[in-house]
Amino acid sequence: MTSYLLFGRTPLASAALMFASILVASEKIDLVRDTPVPADQPIPVQDFFRQPILRDLSVNPSGTYIAGIASSGTDQSVLMTYELASRKLDSIGAYGDSDINAVWWIGDDRVLYQMSAYKMGGFVIAGARLKSLQSSYPVLQIARGDLIAIPPHDRLHPLFHLASHGFTTGQYGEIVNLSAGVENGKILNLAGGDSRLDSVIIARAREDNIRNTFKNYPILETPRGFDLYYLADKEGQLAYGVTSTDGILKLHELQGDHWRDCPEDLDEINVIGAGEHPGEIVALDRRHDNKPRALVVMKATTGEVIDTLVQDKAYDAGGWIFRDPRTQAMVGAVYDRSAYHVTWFNDEYRALQRMVDALFPGQLVQIIGRDEKERVVLIEVTSDRQPAFYRWVNLETRSVADIRQSCPWIDPKRMQPMSAIKYQTREGRSLDAYVVMPAGATKAKPPALVVLPPDGSYSRYIWGYDGLAQFLASRGYAVLLPNHRGSGGTTWMFPTEDEWAYRKMHEDITAATKAMVASGLVDPHRVAIMGTDFGGFLALSGAAYEPDLYRCAVAISPVTDWARLIGDYAVNKDESSYFSRMTRKLGDPKHDPEKWDAISPQKHAGAIKAAIFIATGEYDSPMVISGAHDVASTVEHNHIPVETVSYINESVGVSHLKSEVDLYSRIEAFLARNL
Repeated sequence: MTSYLLFGRTPLASAALMFASILVASEKIDLVRDTPVPADQPIPVQDFFRQPILRDLSVNPSGTYIAGIASSGTDQSVLMTYELASRKLDSIGAYGDSDINAVWWIGDDRVLYQMSAYKMGGFVIAGARLKSLQSSYPVLQIARGDLIAIPPHDRLHPLFHLASHGFTTGQYGEIVNLSAGVENGKILNLAGGDSRLDSVIIARAREDNIRNTFKNYPILETPRGFDLYYLADKEGQLAYGVTSTDGILKLHELQGDHWRDCPEDLDEINVIGAGEHPGEIVALDRRHDNKPRALVVMKATTGEVIDTLVQDKAYDAGGWIFRDPRTQAMVGAVYDRSAYHVTWFNDEYRALQRMVDALFPGQLVQIIGRDEKERVVLIEVTSDRQPAFYRWVNLETRSVADIRQSCPWIDPKRMQPMSAIKYQTREGRSLDAYVVMPAGATKAKPPALVVLPPDGSYSRYIWGYDGLAQFLASRGYAVLLPNHRGSGGTTWMFPTEDEWAYRKMHEDITAATKAMVASGLVDPHRVAIMGTDFGGFLALSGAAYEPDLYRCAVAISPVTDWARLIGDYAVNKDESSYFSRMTRKLGDPKHDPEKWDAISPQKHAGAIKAAIFIATGEYDSPMVISGAHDVASTVEHNHIPVETVSYINESVGVSHLKSEVDLYSRIEAFLARNL
């Protein structure tokens, strides 16, 4: 009999199905404790998923303060500032069920920060002065705005993209410089109570936004499409925009008061940013001669490559450009190989990297910030068993000072090492996968295996600390984290169309799983697969298309039928670029149903033999919720164990710690029953 678990007010199953509750041991959440539990006690679920105490740190231009996101004692994120000389902390939080999820310096004594509601997205941009954070003031309210750049010589006028169809915009998105230094008005409290917006609130927010607009730019009109994103030059001035029309991406360059089309084929290149000089872009180049794709500088108006910045021997060099905070010159390129990697372009930064590497041998040291006076360097130190530890280096005294470990409740000695391996696709290509084995595992007593596909079609795993993998390893499971074609760094090995070849991605995960089983390190009869979103699709695909490989599968907010997803987007195709992009890449489900059925685990759910666990969120797409119900009903009809759970105030996975602890406690019990 199917057991349907309810958490909140949105059940997955219909009233016609039988409901029963399965009791899962409730773990008391303790967010005050910031030390590891004693070594003779099991590590609580919460310790692997609670928010880090510190993240996203940056230093102000003069090198006197550090700002970032902090969380301590609650499940909410706050803005934190830290004075280096006195080591004094200051902070400000958000209202109700909301968090501060981004912070930027707009001067030596002033910051800009973004607030989000229900851990789902930003709705307010606010400014604040140091030492008076409680007197924050609104810059952008109740409007979806994405920061493009903060002009280094005019920081009080940051450049924002306001999305189309907002109450401050029309059919097209708008690009504006906001007056971030205007200290007037109060921040609207929308997350503390009823989130419905009445006309008075909207009118007031609109007035605030218009008052804070410093400069408007020419509209990038897309009559049959969408303006997707924009790029600024190194001075923080608007330079380029990317649109989608009928699923075709196009680059445009701003020329005075109008936009000019550029010839680059954005199916073949990825634009990373603007170059050093006007008219230049930095891009991940086309596929050439069966070599990894290079990071190059191009002329935007012709597509001519004028310089190669990075040509890696094994990985595409896509990532982001590191600019010197004083000169804004490109000094390095950051991208993922088997682990995080940076290629510096000048001797000064190479020497700086060697210096900080020497301070922490055997660990991964990332330079994450530097002040304009070149006295302070922010670094993040990690390993496969150590979550981020933040430190700052005084270059004048050659001294190092600790700021804080991001997850002090994690004892690295109790975490397990991560190993990098290679596996072969059916074409004979070698792709990366990573393995975390539980303590005490041997070939004589091989553990059960849990496979974790990436949670996005472009996502990739790299070597480093992974909380979910460590959680599973702490419960006695071996964990496999395989990349697939389309994962970042791998696209050079495959044709362009394989970036949308979802069935082949499933086959890659299958090949990685079978390679791990063939190693003899795990029990071949006890294998599970688990993922969220796209990873959830791959988990259900594994259960449907490889019914004898997996004993059970866990899918969180999974896409179960891409044709149904397209149908959902077709209803609102004028509000999202996803519909035209997918139909251009995958075709029309009406004209090629067999192709779409082949990437629909829902259509093949009758073949599933594995026990199934499916979780959804209240704000997941209706297609995700109904598809999960249909898969559960089909599997249950065949007398296969099925468990489902739904969470309020969640979307595409779970983000609130209470939900995470409940979910992964249930998954732990599910795996124990079925593996």
